Amino acid sequence: MSHEAQFEVALSFLPYVGDQLTKVLVSYCGSAKAVFDTPVPKLMKVPGVGERVAKSIRDNGRQALLEADEVLKKASDKQVKLLFYTSPHYPNRLKQLPDAPPLLYFRGNSDLNHRRIISIVGTRKPTSYGQGITERIVEDLKPYNVMIVSGLAYGIDIAAHRAALQAGLPTIGVMASGPDTIYPGVHKKYAEKMLEQGGVITENTFGTKPDAPRFPARNRIIAGMSDCTIVIEAAFKSGTLITADIAHSYDKEVMAVPGNINSPMSEGTNWLIKSHKAAVLTSTQDLIELLNWDVEDKLASKRAAAIPALDPADFTAEEMQVLQVLIQSGEEQMDNLGWKSQVPISQLASVLLSLEFKGMVKAMPGKRFALIR
Repeated sequence: MSHEAQFEVALSFLPYVGDQLTKVLVSYCGSAKAVFDTPVPKLMKVPGVGERVAKSIRDNGRQALLEADEVLKKASDKQVKLLFYTSPHYPNRLKQLPDAPPLLYFRGNSDLNHRRIISIVGTRKPTSYGQGITERIVEDLKPYNVMIVSGLAYGIDIAAHRAALQAGLPTIGVMASGPDTIYPGVHKKYAEKMLEQGGVITENTFGTKPDAPRFPARNRIIAGMSDCTIVIEAAFKSGTLITADIAHSYDKEVMAVPGNINSPMSEGTNWLIKSHKAAVLTSTQDLIELLNWDVEDKLASKRAAAIPALDPADFTAEEMQVLQVLIQSGEEQMDNLGWKSQVPISQLASVLLSLEFKGMVKAMPGKRFALIR
């Protein structure tokens, strides 16, 4: 682990410095280390940083760095990857959101920027209807190579993880505990399997107990990591509806499976549909049409057929990364191109210019770029 990593982890141990402020500080100061080196009067010029926060950084910096050092040691002992939000391995869909956790603890082997990611959530006490639907949806998603995200809890969550493991799809459990505590313990055997086919992730440091307030906080990661959140069964007042609400506030797609109007476990899902907070999911095809996957796949194969095989010898590595994104999407906004291709924004303009000269890409109004076919 680099020296910088210690400062990145230490930021999460500073009192009064929350998720949003961490990111503001890093972008104003230039790096995590710079936050600790910046004198108090200069820190106070950063938006949102008053005297209390600036002094807290100065007075608690040493202690935070010591705690970070311990965390780095544990992480390397327990094969936990520490993902700061500036890391290319951090989930990009989450990175865009203001309250995304600046630091994630990840155990596993999957790409958290998988092309297609769906969250499946629901009650801890499902009916056999809910259980069956969960299994069917996951099975139907197999040809689309989807990553399935859920919360590792009893009920619908574990049914979704289990179905994904069976279907050979990668699956991620988002935990309310520290990375060293699987909760509930009975799901340990599934979590172990998931480390080889997905993984487990949390924003909480080692030794954190899964206390009640950590569950709603965890739900924003479940909602934020994916393209769409599917609610299978949920009572009317439940944590599942909180997840749907969060997904809604992030402008993410939400879908709900309608259920028997006499079943208390369908009250929440039917209400989401009735109040237009969720699209109806009666078959997996509804999801595929809502997210335009069928159209995307047709277009991508058409584009791939229309574009002669690209010879890597003709392009730099960065140019190839940008071209691959555009072959998938046809056209893209410059900011999105940056994170999707993992080409630093500082280099992106010159990479795009060189692709324009090579006759591969054209610039469009609104900072959009399209593939020339």
